[in-house]
Amino acid sequence: MSEEVKFTKSSGNVFLDIGFSKEEAEREQVRVDLVIKIYRLLEELKLTPAKAEERFGLNPSDVERIQNGDFDFNIDKLFTILNQLNRNVEIHITPSNEEGGHLRVVVT
Repeated sequence: MSEEVKFTKSSGNVFLDIGFSKEEAEREQVRVDLVIKIYRLLEELKLTPAKAEERFGLNPSDVERIQNGDFDFNIDKLFTILNQLNRNVEIHITPSNEEGGHLRVVVT
């Protein structure tokens, strides 16, 4: 006798799926997307915390936290780290077809 497994389709945002409000879920997802982008840049550039400090002036403890999967950074700090990594951060504000609009990260 096999037990039936039930699946629930994801919304695409784990924070929304676990009960955060739409606004909170979008803010959290943006923060996570920024940390992941920074993590990938550090990997791409083969930066250790010491090399990141020497080459870009990054705080080694911030680099280490990101490399260890710590997502507890505010968005302003993540923007600063991206700037230090010689990346532009642009915010585009566009009309929305949805009530209340939405937040997202688009990387080019």
